[in-house]
Amino acid sequence: MAGPNIWLHRYAVMVAVCTLILVFVGGLVTSTDSGLAVPDWPLSYGQFFPPMVGGILYEHGHRLVAATVGLLTVVLTVWLWRRESRKWVRNLGAVALLAVICQGLLGGITVLFLLPTAVSVSHAGLAQIFLCLGVSVAVFTSRSWQEEKSRIEDTAGVSLKALTAATTAVIYVQTLLGALMRHTSSGLAIPDWPLSFGHIVPPEFTRPILFNFAHRTWALVVAFFILWTVTRVFLKHGSEKSLVRPAVVLLCALALQIFLGAETIWSSRATFITTLHVACGAFALAASLFLTLFVHRIVISRAAARPVTIVSHNAVAG
Repeated sequence: MAGPNIWLHRYAVMVAVCTLILVFVGGLVTSTDSGLAVPDWPLSYGQFFPPMVGGILYEHGHRLVAATVGLLTVVLTVWLWRRESRKWVRNLGAVALLAVICQGLLGGITVLFLLPTAVSVSHAGLAQIFLCLGVSVAVFTSRSWQEEKSRIEDTAGVSLKALTAATTAVIYVQTLLGALMRHTSSGLAIPDWPLSFGHIVPPEFTRPILFNFAHRTWALVVAFFILWTVTRVFLKHGSEKSLVRPAVVLLCALALQIFLGAETIWSSRATFITTLHVACGAFALAASLFLTLFVHRIVISRAAARPVTIVSHNAVAG
């Protein structure tokens, strides 16, 4: 296999960062209720560049950033197919390109069909998947991934590979619940925090309250899994920097996300804070995926590490 292409890796990192920026800009559209500020698609009021005023600034700006990320992804995919020797990495780039195309189509359908909840949530969910694909390509093209590494044994009861994968999955589910809450205008259905109408459990449930409370409840599940994962890494693999560093980043993302979630309620959904909350959730997902990938790269289970002794049938019989 050829050595790492440092410029390809740097470009992949840039695409992933631009995708995170796109998530933030998309969050601005919802936070400012600008989803239908431009009622047509793919043009905006029949123009490529309409007057950037009011909600048009957020909605058309989102389209421009999305188009830029799409073009960057095309270049990344072509670059991978021309210079990357590993077929599975090239295929991953092709999947990322397919995802960004589908994302653009979902964005158009969202506008043309007047923001149906199912399509809007799918649009948000696919954005997170596309971010994960970008992060994965950036990781797989890095020098630290491709260089030979000594493997470390996982001796605890629950597999660290399974734990990190589960943590990433529960964070992704939380992003979907957050999107459902935002696209049903349920963000302030429960106006206080950390309690709900002064209670641990809301005294009554409407659909918006149910969506809001589900997002809050699942946040506890997310916090539990992140703390469990980070604790395992610190206690069992505290000397492995490639695991400790992303674990620290993930823990910091959790703390910031809790603060932003609370501040979103306390500020009555201030635009910038609310949008940062969305972006921080995406960043936490990316950090968890980063940790998961490197755990799968260097950690082996106790069963895999234990040498297997094969006893022949004749020896047993003897």
